[in-house]
Amino acid sequence: MISVVIVTYNSRLHVARCLESLAASGAEIIVVDNASSDGTTEVIRQTFPSVTLLEAPRNLGFAAAANWGARQSRGEAVLFLNPDAACRSGLAPLEEVLASRPDAAAIAGRLTDAAGRTQVGFNLRRLPTAAALLCELLLLNRIFPNNPVNRRYRCLDLNHNRAMEVEQPAAACLLVRRKWLEQCGFFDESFFPLWFDDVDLCLRLRRAGGKILYEPRAVFQHRGGHSAESLTFSERQVYWYRNLLYYVRKHFPWGMTLVIRAALVVGVGMRALAAVAARGVVLKTAAPNRGEILSAYLRAAKLAFLG
Repeated sequence: MISVVIVTYNSRLHVARCLESLAASGAEIIVVDNASSDGTTEVIRQTFPSVTLLEAPRNLGFAAAANWGARQSRGEAVLFLNPDAACRSGLAPLEEVLASRPDAAAIAGRLTDAAGRTQVGFNLRRLPTAAALLCELLLLNRIFPNNPVNRRYRCLDLNHNRAMEVEQPAAACLLVRRKWLEQCGFFDESFFPLWFDDVDLCLRLRRAGGKILYEPRAVFQHRGGHSAESLTFSERQVYWYRNLLYYVRKHFPWGMTLVIRAALVVGVGMRALAAVAARGVVLKTAAPNRGEILSAYLRAAKLAFLG
C-alpha cells in the first residue's frame, strides 16, 4: 500500500483539487497542516472526512511536517505530494514500478503544467556540483541559461518521456520506500521552511546505495510556486541562501565551502543591483521597495560570514 503525505500551509485554494484527484486511488492519505490561517483545515474536515488530518501548532516547515506524516503512515512506501499537484494518471504506474523494481529506493512522477507540458528544469535535476552552485550564485544561469553546466544540472539534456534512473527529482512528487526513509533518517529538519531538503534526502539515498527512478507514465499536474507564495521577499532570500549554505557545509569540503561563501557575497551584490534597477519584476506579487530589497540582500550576504 502507498501512503500519500501532503504538507499544507495556507493551501485552501489548491488542496481540494489535489485530494479529489486521489479519491479513487485506495491510498492512505495524510495531510499535515502547518498552522494555516486561511481555512485549509476546515475544507479538509468538511469535504474529505476520510483523510487523516494532523494539525501542527505552528509552521514546522516542510521537512518536519513531512516526517511527522510519514511516521504516522502505514504504507510500504510514502508519496510526498505538494498540495498544488493533482494526480492525472492514477497511482498505478508508481505501484507497478514499486512492485517490479525492488532495488528502487524512490520513484518520481512526471510534473506537468496546466497545458500538459513537462516542467523541464524543475521536475528532474542532477545533484548540484560546486560548478552548478557557482553558476547559480553568480547569475551565470540567468545570463546564459543554455550553458553546459546549467543544462546538465537542470537535466535539459534528458528525454523526459523515457523512464530512467535519475539523481534528484523534486519532492513535489516523490515516492520513497519506508525502509529507505528509515535507513536514511527521513528528511533533515534543519532545512526550514523549504528548499534543499529534498536535494539532501536524494543525496543520502544514493550514497546509501539506493536507486531513484523516474516514471513518466505517472502524471501530476503541478501549479508550482505555492509553497513560497506566503513568504516575504526578505524571507525568500534568507531561507534560500541559508539552506544552500547548510547543504554545502554538510556535503562539500571546507575549501569549496569557502569559495561558495565568497561567490554568495558577490552574487548577492549583483542581484541587489539588478533588483533595484528593475524592482517591478522581482516578484510576481507586489514588488518590495528599494530599502526592502537592499535590506533583504544584506541579510542574505551576512549569512556567508556565519556558522
